[in-house]
Amino acid sequence: MEHPGVFRSWLKEDGHQCFTVELDEGESLPDLDDFDALWVLGGPMDVWEEDKYPWLQDEKEMINEAVARRGLSYFGLCLGHQLLAEALGGQCRKAAVPEVGVMSVRQTEAGHKSAFLDGIEDPITCLQWHGTEVSRVPNGAVVLASSDDCAVQAMNWGQTAFSAQFHVEIEADTIRNWASIPEYSESLKAAFGENSVSQIEQVCSQSMCQFNEVARQMYVNWFRTTSLSMRERL
Repeated sequence: MEHPGVFRSWLKEDGHQCFTVELDEGESLPDLDDFDALWVLGGPMDVWEEDKYPWLQDEKEMINEAVARRGLSYFGLCLGHQLLAEALGGQCRKAAVPEVGVMSVRQTEAGHKSAFLDGIEDPITCLQWHGTEVSRVPNGAVVLASSDDCAVQAMNWGQTAFSAQFHVEIEADTIRNWASIPEYSESLKAAFGENSVSQIEQVCSQSMCQFNEVARQMYVNWFRTTSLSMRERL
């Protein structure tokens, strides 16, 4: 499973305590009573592969408990975006056109008005690396960003749950680390050929400043938005 990338340094600088759970490594779900927020990140598995990864069903139930019942602040990326959709009654499917590489997504009208994307340049430069997409958003969800090949690139549900299909958390070693995962490696080679790792690393290096700017603003926006919502609930 993936980690928060560049977000880790900001979380540490701001004094937030993070507890990482690797369900794919056999670790147990956390007790939600001990946390103020839930971040769910990426992974090579598909959301419907419960037979192969039984913990996926438990994770969806936990996300539903956290977001729909407790109103816990949530941030999801890639698989975490898809899991949020399915946990709240939406649906995912194989994408007709997989997205792999540095691309851009456009903010919707709702995205332009959303505090989550406030101050972020439109279109958004990002890394895509997925073959699954959200095909139906949950009731009450709002689509914040789209692309030609993937209609739901970012969304929010309620005041505290936000997610994005795309990646901006990239660090210098991210591509090399993800390319060591067989499923990711295959999709990368399908898109770019045998020299895929060095090619995408070079392109990502050229876009790193843009990734970091978007990630930083998204990080700030998420905390501002969810903190406000939490204060309103007190």
